[in-house]
Amino acid sequence: MMQKGLFITFEGTEGCGKSTQVELLARQLGSLKHRVRTLREPGGTSIGEEIRHTLKHSKNNAAMTPEAELLLMNASRAQLVREVIRPALAAGEIVLCDRFYDSTTAYQGYGRQLDLAMVRNIVEVAVGGTKPDLTLLLTISREISELRRAMRQATLPFIRDRIEEASAEFFARVDKGYEAIAAAEPNRIRVVDASGSPEHVCLNIWQQIQPILPKAGRW
Repeated sequence: MMQKGLFITFEGTEGCGKSTQVELLARQLGSLKHRVRTLREPGGTSIGEEIRHTLKHSKNNAAMTPEAELLLMNASRAQLVREVIRPALAAGEIVLCDRFYDSTTAYQGYGRQLDLAMVRNIVEVAVGGTKPDLTLLLTISREISELRRAMRQATLPFIRDRIEEASAEFFARVDKGYEAIAAAEPNRIRVVDASGSPEHVCLNIWQQIQPILPKAGRW
C-alpha cells in the first residue's frame, strides 16, 4: 500500500544557509534510498520561475507594492502545491522545500507590515490543506546575515535581488516575525542554530528529522 510522503520546509532570513542544507539533506536521504524531491519558493514550476524573476530579478519591478508581492508569491505557491507538491506526496516522496508559507508571514506580513489576517487568508487559498509535516527554522545573528548577504551580492554582481535590497529595519522585522511564528507552532517548527559550519548544522538537522523518517523501501 502506498504511503503518504513527508513534507519538510526550510525557513530563515537571508544568508542562513537554507539552500546548502536542503542540498546536504537531500544527498543524505538519497544515500539511504529515500525518494527525494527538492523545491524552492518562489519557483519550482515553469510558471513559478517566471513569477520568481518578476518578484526578485526583473529590472521593471522597482515599483512593486507589498500587496502585489503578496499575491504573486502565493500565485507561484498555488501552482507549486497543485502541480508538484501534492502529487509528490501522494507518490510517497520526501519533499524538501526551500521556503514555504512561513516566509510569507515573516516577509510580507511582518516585514512589509501587511495585515496578518489578510496574509493568512491568502496563504490558505494558495495551500489549502497542504502544510509541512516539519519546518526547520535556521537562525543566525543579524550581523552574520548582513555580512553573508553583502558577500553574496558581491559575488553575483549582475543578478539583482529586489527583496535583498530591503532595509536593515525590514529584516529586523522579518526576524521578529520568525520568532513569533516559531513560538506559535513549537510542535511543527524546530529552531536550528545555523551559525556553525555547514556540516555541524547538517548534523543538527539530521537529529531533528531522523525520528519522523519513513523506512526506505516501504513505498
